[in-house]
Amino acid sequence: MRDLQEIVSQPGLPIPISQGSNLTLPVGDSGPRLYGWLTECHGFWHNATLIVASLLFVLYLGLQARQSLSKLSHGRSYIMIAYYACLWVVSLLNLGWCLFQAWECTPGKEMVWNFLSLFTTSGMLFLEVSLLAFLFQGNSVNGLDALTRTFGVSGLVVGLDIVLKAIYLFGFGIPLFIDSNDQTHKMKWGLWVVHKLVLTAIYGSILFMYNSKWRERLPARPAFYKYTAIMFSVNALSLFACGLTGNGAGFGFWLYGATVVCYHAFYLPLIYVTFLADFFLEENLNLENAYYSEMKDAGFFDADWE
Repeated sequence: MRDLQEIVSQPGLPIPISQGSNLTLPVGDSGPRLYGWLTECHGFWHNATLIVASLLFVLYLGLQARQSLSKLSHGRSYIMIAYYACLWVVSLLNLGWCLFQAWECTPGKEMVWNFLSLFTTSGMLFLEVSLLAFLFQGNSVNGLDALTRTFGVSGLVVGLDIVLKAIYLFGFGIPLFIDSNDQTHKMKWGLWVVHKLVLTAIYGSILFMYNSKWRERLPARPAFYKYTAIMFSVNALSLFACGLTGNGAGFGFWLYGATVVCYHAFYLPLIYVTFLADFFLEENLNLENAYYSEMKDAGFFDADWE
């Protein structure tokens, strides 16, 4: 027995462990880290919804990239090419924002999270304002001049928005993008109320134009009307949630979180379906119509009339 104790007490000697032993050894902290990465801050379902939705959309863009680039190169539409490129950049930013949700509640990561959130939300706002500028230009939108006007207005609006948010974040130290346990910050929720109020008013004015004598000035696409109705509803709901949260209502904070999840998970696919998918579909329809005309001229359908 004494010899066994002396052997065990000697440093540097490995102790073999049989496979049938019940002794458990630590295998590192990768498991807890992964679990915390998915569950920290807002919970599993919040993070999983954002990650899965944004990842699936990026994968879809990747699978369609070759076909989309081919159609864009043949179509030679400056607006569509630029918008498609912006959509790719913003989608990757949004995927990173969704993957690193745990940074919002991690000490020492506040600065990185604020920068990531600022650039991600600004990129999404750029797409949103660009589409609004496109709608307000009506049916005469085409060519490089329209692209310059659309992106010029969007860049100016988003640039001012970035400067204002940067002043709030880094000048006044107001946690605009850190929502956990922060339901009663008056200046923060006041800014979000103004932000959502402006967007709600703009979408509401477009809906009014669609149902007025100025309807002819807007693009004749039902998809744009549906997009406007959806965005008006989402922004109105978010405005209501920000107002409730600014007054300390817990339900308002939960509702605001739900609108944030919906926006980051589904807005980019909505933009694609509304603005780009129609363009790609029209290319297919035009090609099919051209083939049909050629076959009709060649007499392939003459037998149908006999």
